[in-house]
Amino acid sequence: MICIIGAGIVGCASAYQLAREGHQVMLLDAAAGPGEGCSFANGAQLSYSYVEPMASPATLRALPKLLLQFDAPIKFRPTLDWRQYAWGMQFLMACREAQVNQGTRQLLELSFLSRDILDDWMRDGEWPIGFQRNGKLVMCHDEITMERQRHQMHFQAALGCEQTALSVDQCIEKEPALLPALKRFPRAYVGGIWTPGDCVADARLMCLTLVEHLKAKGASTRFGTEVTGFVTGRSGVTALKTSQGEIACDAVVLAAGSASAHLAQLLGEYLPVYPVKGYSLTLPMVATAQTPKVSVTDLGRKTVFAPLGTALRVAAMAEVAGHGVQLAPRRFAQIRSAVSAVYPDAVDAQADGQPWAGLRPATPTSVPVIRRMNSRSNVYLNVGHGALGMTLAAGSAALLSRCIQESRALLHPTRRDQRLKMED
Repeated sequence: MICIIGAGIVGCASAYQLAREGHQVMLLDAAAGPGEGCSFANGAQLSYSYVEPMASPATLRALPKLLLQFDAPIKFRPTLDWRQYAWGMQFLMACREAQVNQGTRQLLELSFLSRDILDDWMRDGEWPIGFQRNGKLVMCHDEITMERQRHQMHFQAALGCEQTALSVDQCIEKEPALLPALKRFPRAYVGGIWTPGDCVADARLMCLTLVEHLKAKGASTRFGTEVTGFVTGRSGVTALKTSQGEIACDAVVLAAGSASAHLAQLLGEYLPVYPVKGYSLTLPMVATAQTPKVSVTDLGRKTVFAPLGTALRVAAMAEVAGHGVQLAPRRFAQIRSAVSAVYPDAVDAQADGQPWAGLRPATPTSVPVIRRMNSRSNVYLNVGHGALGMTLAAGSAALLSRCIQESRALLHPTRRDQRLKMED
């Protein structure tokens, strides 16, 4: 029995892939159902070609301004948790161009693998997850940002990305819903990068669907079951201590998001994973001809927009501020302001909508940890995907499966020479 701890998108994907391959699987979560945490209302973008790590020379240069700016999209709020400072120091050390380029290579390779595997999964049965292959526009407010995006586009082209730099008029052709904003503020943007292969999906619906599929393959689930400790022996972990009693196991997968760091510590290992808080607001679209059709990322506002049926999911902010998930009214005021500026006619920015905040489990380099635990031979890690959990989930599940078969690390945030290898 392989017990997967965590029923977010990464845990559900891991359980499904292992069940698909014939393993006996149990999926556990403290919540009442799947996708109740970070996957509940995330940004909804499958950003296969937009995976550049958050730690970068550009972020480092902007750090003084970000620390002083009250409403900065990236914020560090000190706590008494030593792990926050350790993570912060590692983040600063990761803001080197060589590290960023290596991280981008690793993440692109994993994202392309994930795209192919998710496509393969969706050929098996029904997948009511709001999936659309509608492409994405990354919009730039100034020439400096646009030039940097062109440079990144050329770098990624050599790694297999299909992207095109567009003028403002060409951006409007791709997404006519941007026209009203540009009529009001003609110089709001200078251009954008178009990525035709990026998609959207609802992460929570994907979690629910994955659970239905894995149960059909004979897997079991235990919700409302908090893991509080481990029973260990010579062979590793032999059982989980939970709020519902002990559960025997042959192997364990930690895929519990930012909570995985605490669980790993119980087994004597430090994980460089810390929560980065993000916010989203899901708003109804106005029934006009100019409703958004493609995903849009506004780089100046650090805000993403994803159409989900008749609603628009708007996500923003990155706060390194501890483990709280309180809804900050001023953050949602910022999101509503961004919606009014970008889609003044297509979305009712003042509608109640669905506000949400969640904790993205991030590593300092943005590269997730997919490997066997050093201290326990039958405990495996699949954690640290940050804002790319849904984008990378399917590929990470495949790597985890290979890791369990071969008992070796396949991806680690500090291994700069690592390449993914998935053979048939």
